[in-house]
Formats: sequence, structure tokens, C-alpha cells
Amino acid sequence: MTHASSAYPSGPPYSVRSEDPFPYRDLVRPYDWIAYREPETHLDAVVDRICNIPGIGPDASVAGITFKDDSLLSVGPDSVLAIGRAGAGTNNIPVTAMSKRGIPVFNAPGANANAVKELVLAGALLAARNICQAWAYTRALTGDDRELEEKVEQGKKKFVGFELPGRTLGVIGLGAIGVEVANAAAALRMKVLGYDPQITVQRAWQLSSAVEQALSLDDLCARADLISLHVPLIDATRGLINAARIRVMKQGAVLMNFARAPIVDEDAIIAALDAGKLAAYICDFPSRANKDHPRIVALPHLGASTHEAEENCAIMVIDTLKDYLESGNIRNSVNFPETLMPRVAGTSRITIANENVPNMVGQISTCLASANLNIADLLNKSRGDVAYTVIDTDAPIGGEVLEKIRTIGGVLAARIV
Repeated sequence: MTHASSAYPSGPPYSVRSEDPFPYRDLVRPYDWIAYREPETHLDAVVDRICNIPGIGPDASVAGITFKDDSLLSVGPDSVLAIGRAGAGTNNIPVTAMSKRGIPVFNAPGANANAVKELVLAGALLAARNICQAWAYTRALTGDDRELEEKVEQGKKKFVGFELPGRTLGVIGLGAIGVEVANAAAALRMKVLGYDPQITVQRAWQLSSAVEQALSLDDLCARADLISLHVPLIDATRGLINAARIRVMKQGAVLMNFARAPIVDEDAIIAALDAGKLAAYICDFPSRANKDHPRIVALPHLGASTHEAEENCAIMVIDTLKDYLESGNIRNSVNFPETLMPRVAGTSRITIANENVPNMVGQISTCLASANLNIADLLNKSRGDVAYTVIDTDAPIGGEVLEKIRTIGGVLAARIV
């Protein structure tokens, strides 16, 4: 894949901003995720497609990489600087392995939230009014117009549905998408239950006051007429909706999954549909087992498939990576703490990722002091096993100081910005 240099803005290394957002979309769309790397490395063994972007300058390139194993771990420690996912899910990225190397993994939370929300609402309507089954019935009709009219009047009784106002929607996971879904359902005069024990303060502020907090996951399942899943795929959520949890649900409940396929036990779903326990399963993940089931609507992963969502994701992840590369700031990372520190004028900046253990800042400060470097500003944040420090010094930081800091036990990565 080649891009003409005129299609991208010129500027200093890492500069990809432009008055025209479309280059971002075209840049990111072909890839599951993108990685910034330094130039003198060889990732060809694990890179499906590499795209050198003229507007980014000589110090970095963008690679669309598909992981089939941990082969990226064999690449030198200074090669990959950051990874950005043009979307929300990062289950196709070895996040834990990248954390151990001091590499932040970024995503684009909320950039595709409206697109997914609209599809969830469409899914609720498909289930409530049996639209796909009714359409299939109509397409199979034969005869002239008079015969068709008679068959329509006879057959439509099979597709009687229900209206959404007054029904209870349970939203599991109140991140960017879950909040949008919950608020939209409340606006449609549905009763809305939400469950997310890890909801952030930001999302809580965005959530409509009409949304009721469920006491537990089972409490939500027992009370909801329709359930929509919006959780990431991690070990704790794999098989979250299983046979035991389905037994708790209302008779004739509707389940919608626009998150990740393995969050549900598909065999248990199909068994519940066949037994009449569930009325419908609407998902974005077709499989050989579900695609022809009469009570399943399996869409071809359309959740974020709008021009607007693709563009929003591309712009967000490029801007996030640009801020990290140019200023060392971290936002929208799935493995590093949010760290935002304005630059002090006339200073030099160094960023350090390290294991979250005592005395790291002290050792780093000692290295700087031994080089007669005065600290103008410092910010240290931690998240789990990873800590991240941004330091501005009054004088330029030399390569020898950088290498000395890199040799401190527990330092995962260090970079002069």
C-alpha cells in the first residue's frame, strides 16, 4: 500500500495533523491496529503490511500488524514505541507483554459509541417486531398480488411483537457505548437497569438519572426484558452469559451482544432459544452454529461500520499517539496510567516507564542530579504493576544520562521527548 506524499501534511517527525481529517481515516482503516516504531528495525516477519507515511518524517513509520504469536517480543526493546487500536477492543494485542516492555497500548474509547448505539437500538427493534423473520416470510411468498395479499393477512399473526416503551433494558457494562445505549433507551421511555462495578466517574456523570443501578449481574438478568452486553473480552468476562445465568433470565428475554462473541456461551444460547427460554439473540458475530438459526440475527460485525465511526477512531488514535510521541502525555491507554503534564517553557523532557516498586523516582532523580540537571517539574502516576514518570529539566538531557536511567533495575523504557 503506497500513499503519495502530497496526500499527507508535511511537518516535524511524528506530525500527522492536517486540516483535512480524511487522510487519517485512509491511513488507519486497513489495519486492526497501528504501531509506531523507530526506523532501523526489522519487523517484516510479523508485519502483514507496512506503510511509510511521508508526512510523519524520517523517525517513525506506521505498521499494520496481525499477531499470530508473541514474535514481536523478539524485536529489540527500543523498536516499538507505542501501539494504537483504532477502536475500543484490544483483545488482538498482547497487552500484558507490551506492559512488560514499557510500551503503552492506546485505544479510541467512545469514538465509535454512537455507531454501536444505533445498531443496538436497531437490534432491539429487530427482535421486538420480528422484522427479519417477517421479511424472510414475505420474500418466500409466491403467487399473484391477490394471493400475496391473502397470504400476508394470514401470515402476519405469526410475527406479532411488542413495543419498547415500558419494557426493561438491562445494560451490562457502562463504558462509552453502554452509557450511550442506556441513555438512548431511557429517551425511548424504556426502563433501564445498568450494571458495572467499575464504572468511572466520567461515565457516571454522563449517565442519565433515569438509569437504575442493578444490585448484581443476576439481579439485572432476572428483571430485564432485553439485555445488551457492552463489556471488554477479558478472562473475567469470557462466558459471562452461560447456562446458569440464562436460567435466571425472564421467560422470553432478548439477548443482544455487540461486544465480543466469547462473552456468551453460544451453545447455551442456542439451547435456550430452542427451549423457548430466550425469544431472540441479536449479535454481531456470525458462526456456523448460529447463522441459520430462526431466532438468531447474526450481523457481519457492523458495530462500528460507519464512515463517521471509522473517521472518529482514526482521528482519535492518531491524535493520542501524536501527543504521546511529541509530549510524552498518556491518555486513553489500556495499560498505562493517564499522565498529562504541560511542558515547562525552555526545558527538556524525559519519560520513564518502570515497574511499580518503591524508590524508582528516587533513583531516577539521583541520576539526573549526578549530571547537574535540575528538575523543573515532575509527575509520577501508576496503574497496577506499571508506573510512568514525566520529568522536565532545566537543561538538555544527554544520551549518557538516558542510558544510565535505562540501566536502573525495574526501568522498562525511557525516552527523551
